[in-house]
Amino acid sequence: MRIITIESKLELETYLEKEEKVWCLLYKKGSRQSDCAHENLTAAVEAIENTILLVANVSKVRDIHTAYAITSAPSLMEFEAKQMKNVIKGCQSTSFYKNLIEESLFRTEMKKDGKSQKPVTVYSTPTCSWCNTLKSHLRHHRILYTDIDVSQNQEAAKAMVQRSGQQGVPQTLIGNELIIGFDKKRINELLNINN
Repeated sequence: MRIITIESKLELETYLEKEEKVWCLLYKKGSRQSDCAHENLTAAVEAIENTILLVANVSKVRDIHTAYAITSAPSLMEFEAKQMKNVIKGCQSTSFYKNLIEESLFRTEMKKDGKSQKPVTVYSTPTCSWCNTLKSHLRHHRILYTDIDVSQNQEAAKAMVQRSGQQGVPQTLIGNELIIGFDKKRINELLNINN
């Protein structure tokens, strides 16, 4: 990924004309939240290819946030086909930014190819090795999924147990079918993965 500092709305528009997908972080250098967002986002995107992260310090660049009605910094703006599609406010974790950008790129790629995929939700915890193996398998096969950390989201944990009757993770919801554990064969069947 390329990280480019821009100085004006005109520069942003130049990139929007050339690129299908653009991310732009509006931040205020020296602000704890903004510096956090800049640092975490930079760490998240270093390994992601084929996308651009523009960064604009609102202390110097005064025309972007007004043009897009952005009222707080930090704000990460997502553009697709020259249109602002999403705004993520505040400082998020490195993994949040990485997942957000990878999933967004994958959705764009799928649209171009005309493919569709069943919705996939993975219920997991950060310390679960089978959860990490499952998510690596999905990423390897370019399967878009929503990851719900049930150690942090008690409502989701409760809903998971109500649905399955079990507390163990991983649990994967593919379409309307729930899979307990890492049942690679069944996951591959449901998602048309050939190996």
